[in-house]
Amino acid sequence: MISMACNIAGVPFKNPIIMASGTFGFGREYAEFYSPELLGGIVGKGLTLHPKAGNTGSRIHETASGMLNSVGLENPGVAAFLKDELDDMTRWNTAVIANVGGSNLEEYVQAVAMITENAQKRRTMNRRGVDMLELNISCPNVKQGGMQFGIQTEVARDVVRQVRNVTALPLVVKLSPNAENITQMAVMCEEEGADGVSLINTFSAMKIDIRRRRSVFTNTYAGLSGPAIKPIALRMVHQVAQAVSIPVIGMGGISSVEDIIEFTMAGAAAIQVGTYNFVHLHAGAELVYGLEQWMQREKVQTLDEIRGIL
Repeated sequence: MISMACNIAGVPFKNPIIMASGTFGFGREYAEFYSPELLGGIVGKGLTLHPKAGNTGSRIHETASGMLNSVGLENPGVAAFLKDELDDMTRWNTAVIANVGGSNLEEYVQAVAMITENAQKRRTMNRRGVDMLELNISCPNVKQGGMQFGIQTEVARDVVRQVRNVTALPLVVKLSPNAENITQMAVMCEEEGADGVSLINTFSAMKIDIRRRRSVFTNTYAGLSGPAIKPIALRMVHQVAQAVSIPVIGMGGISSVEDIIEFTMAGAAAIQVGTYNFVHLHAGAELVYGLEQWMQREKVQTLDEIRGIL
């Protein structure tokens, strides 16, 4: 009898397959293709305190074995999410994770406080709320010239510490591969009370339109994701998993059961699927069934048997 179940910071997941932020909407967008209840969890579209219209101009560009995106965190804002989206997300029997970003420290703290207060209220009414927070520290800090919060460890420390102070919800910090030292960043997150880390976010990248002689994107640079980044993501997950004792959620170009097994062997407690959702609308269902078949074929009863074996 096999079990794909795992537990991260007290939150149960029926399997380790989680849909990554910004690639699965709030769940209902894919519900016409397969039931989100098959999944271990869903990370909703990245939220900010106030609604954001996102970037102008081109937002998506396909590249070799991957995708460039410059969406710019378009989202309805925390209040609208709690009012209009959360009930839909919680009707499925799968973990609900809210991804939160901000352009300054105060926005992070206020957004997380709102989600936490809502979760507490819903609990008193015996209603499900957000199960877990994923803190996106790859956002540009507008008060510090636009450098990402997640580049320098000590800058990121202040964000994690202050957010931890306003929430008792399980807190996972999503790490940027553009950090000066991603292992050091993960250790800091553990020191400041994070319950886990997820990695990696997209790489800063570029595409030039040689006909028009300018960048394809209004903001010049964009985020690179997809299979092209998987070997680097796998290496970073392996390094971080060896450096911290909190759970590591791995992501970066996962598009097959073999990829899931590799990340698990590298030490990931669970994984997130992103770009593959755009390539294959039934990606989640395919990977859940495929992982179960692999475990049966290989006589692996639980993923703990192979987790972190490298």
